[in-house]
Amino acid sequence: MKSENTPFRGGPLDGRVLPVLLGPTGHPPKWYEVPVPDAAGGPDTVHAYRRAPAGHTKRLGLQRGWVYEYAPDGRERFTPKWPWNSPRSGS
Repeated sequence: MKSENTPFRGGPLDGRVLPVLLGPTGHPPKWYEVPVPDAAGGPDTVHAYRRAPAGHTKRLGLQRGWVYEYAPDGRERFTPKWPWNSPRSGS
């Protein structure tokens, strides 16, 4: 498997660069979750990071890579948008 050194912004991993495994398309996963064990033996605290573009080149506007930004609210729930669930217009 290929991996890419990816920087993290915000949260407990701020400023660190970690190797992240790439998927079959050559991109890192959209979300990266870091479980932190509780010192008292309770449930783990999970810190979530969202993938964001690192920037763009000046001349052609190509993307430079990815960074992970801290999401303090946690991971967003994915809800599929089915065409038959939208309200009907007009009739």
